[in-house]
Amino acid sequence: MPIVDHATRLITCKLVYYGPGRSGKTTNLTYLHSALPTGQVGTLTSLATRRDRTLFFDYLPVDLGTVGSYHVRFQLYTVPGQPYYKAIRQLVLQGADGIAFVADSQRHRWDENIESLQDMHANLAEHGVDARDLPVVLQYNKQDLPPSLVASVDELSSALNFRGVPEFSADATQGTGVFDTLRALGTRVMKRLGAEDGSNSTRAA
Repeated sequence: MPIVDHATRLITCKLVYYGPGRSGKTTNLTYLHSALPTGQVGTLTSLATRRDRTLFFDYLPVDLGTVGSYHVRFQLYTVPGQPYYKAIRQLVLQGADGIAFVADSQRHRWDENIESLQDMHANLAEHGVDARDLPVVLQYNKQDLPPSLVASVDELSSALNFRGVPEFSADATQGTGVFDTLRALGTRVMKRLGAEDGSNSTRAA
C-alpha cells in the first residue's frame, strides 16, 4: 500500500523483485543502482543471508511524472529465492505495490521458475492480496546464454505469463532489459495510483 507524506507531497511505493534463487534479482538491483543518476537513488543496503542477499534502495524517478501534485518515490527490494527463506520472502513482500518476477531462462531451472511463481501467489494470498489486482511484469533473464541452454521467450511466456502482463528478455549482467523491466513496472504502478487518486487506498505517513 502506498505511503503518502502530505507535508513533502511525496508518495512512496514498494517494488519487489521476486523469483527463484540466483535468477538475477540481485544483479538487476545492483545494475540499476550503479547506472541510475546519483541524485535519484539512495544507499544500496544489503541484508546477507547464508546463501543469498536481500537488497534495498530508494529510487526517485524524474521521467515517470507525478500523481496529482505529488511526486512518487519507489523503494526497490529483492527477496531471497531459496525455498527455506519463505518467512523472509513473506515479510519483504508485505505491502508491495508492484512485482517484477525474474525468471531464470536456463532449461534446468524450469520447474524452479514455476514453483517460485506459485510461491509468490501463495505469499500474496497470505497477505490477503490477489495477484491479479497487483501490477506485475515478467523478466526472462540470462537470455544471453547459448540457445541450447535456455528456453525461448515464447516458451517461458507460455509457461509463466498466463495473465498477459508485460514481459522482457534480459541479460541483467549487461543491463539488457533491466531498465525496460523497471520502467514498465513503474508505469503500471503510476497508472494504478492515478486511477486511485483521491480514494482511500493510500495511507498517510
